[in-house]
Parts: sequence; structure tokens; C-alpha cells
Amino acid sequence: MNMNMLVNMFTKLVARRAMNWGINKGINSMGRKGDPADAAGRKQRPNQQTKNLAKRMKMLSRMTRR
Repeated sequence: MNMNMLVNMFTKLVARRAMNWGINKGINSMGRKGDPADAAGRKQRPNQQTKNLAKRMKMLSRMTRR
């Protein structure tokens, strides 16, 4: 095993983890958002439809990783 193969393996590992971290952060933040029409700035419960969508996207991303 030469040095080029080791560097490529390490780079792919880091890139994959960074990509998965970013995707998970985006999905989680999308699931936590409240109603944007609330101008008072109060915290609101996340929209149920958005939570379901985030849940489905997480499941889809897990299925595509396999």
C-alpha cells in the first residue's frame, strides 16, 4: 500500500463524515423551525409537517448510505 492510497482513503473518510455532519445539521435545523409568521419572536412548537419531512429525510439518507 503506497502513500497515495493512504492519503486518498483518509481524504474520503474525512469528506464523507463532513458531508454527513452537514446534512444532519441541515435536516435537524429544518425540523426545529417554528412558524415564520410569528413576528413576536416567541419560541413556537415546530410544525408537525416539517418534523415529519425531516424524519423522512433522515431515514432516506440512512438508506442511501448502505
